[in-house]
Amino acid sequence: MTEWGETAKAFVVLSQPLEPLAEECKRFLSDKLAGYKIPRLYEAIAELPRNATGKVLKQVLRAREVAAQKAQA
Repeated sequence: MTEWGETAKAFVVLSQPLEPLAEECKRFLSDKLAGYKIPRLYEAIAELPRNATGKVLKQVLRAREVAAQKAQA
């Protein structure tokens, strides 16, 4: 968490390894989004969790992130 609330984190599924993930994502998004909308955190994952109809299960990603933060604390 940040001072003003939550920090956006992008979960990225890569077809091939990408070394400076955050830098490449920021460069790609810089001409597509306003600066304040570009996520500050990035994580490469194998696949996004989806339900039976194919929608991304954001609550699973949030729960995973909360569990990771609790493990660090």
